[in-house]
Amino acid sequence: MRQKKNATTLLTYIALMIGSVIMIFPFVWMLLTSFKTNAEVMQIPPTILPANWDFSSFSKVVDLLPFGNLYLNTALMIFLRVVCAVVFCSMAGYAFAKLNFKGKNILFTLIIVQQMIPGQIFIIPQYQMIAKLGMTDTIFSLVFPGVVSAFGTFFLRQAYMGIPDEVAEAAYLDGCTRWQTFTKMMFPLTKSSVAALSVFTAVFAYTDLMWPLVANTNINSTTLSAGLSSLNGQFSTNYPVLMAGSLLAMLPMVVLYLCFQKHFIEGVAMTGGK
Repeated sequence: MRQKKNATTLLTYIALMIGSVIMIFPFVWMLLTSFKTNAEVMQIPPTILPANWDFSSFSKVVDLLPFGNLYLNTALMIFLRVVCAVVFCSMAGYAFAKLNFKGKNILFTLIIVQQMIPGQIFIIPQYQMIAKLGMTDTIFSLVFPGVVSAFGTFFLRQAYMGIPDEVAEAAYLDGCTRWQTFTKMMFPLTKSSVAALSVFTAVFAYTDLMWPLVANTNINSTTLSAGLSSLNGQFSTNYPVLMAGSLLAMLPMVVLYLCFQKHFIEGVAMTGGK
């Protein structure tokens, strides 16, 4: 019995190691490619290590793209989307979890249904709204799709449902209004869930490619992901430059993960997301 358990543990570790290698390999390949020449990248059979470590790709990509604007636009988009998600999803989640009002179940069903619909379907109507407002190529246009999040509303609703009703009842007895009960009693109890939602919202905003390409066509007003896509040529692509740009673009999220990895892991455990 013990030998069987040890064998199962060994197989589990082997499977995890193989999975880790598969997940890490693309990052390592990107890192090595950024130091190669374009001739080495096109070489067959491919070489793993560069013959001569070439740093010129980093200077080239900095000259090609306005990284200062791209970093700023991406940071503002992430910050504002996180603020909107926390504020509006917290209030909506609390209302659906603890308040009773007409049409509550119907409205929540619509939110669940929205999560089942591909986000690309909303791009055309959202762009028409932004275009009629004359807000294309602005920070507002980048933030607009993330003002309210169906996922965030559902996520925080589940967090509020885990809080006993006696907490709110005690606050009412002490003379608190519903707003005071929410802001002073209930919201502070969901700090861990709010932090997890913030991290996930930041990741989703950072990886958003389609919307910035549609709403912000000016290279100086778009995001890192959309800016990097401009490095793809119609007939050929300078992959070392592209990989160098990707490496520079991913640095903010690496720092974010290192700072908030505890909340990120908690969010994965609570939602099953990634």
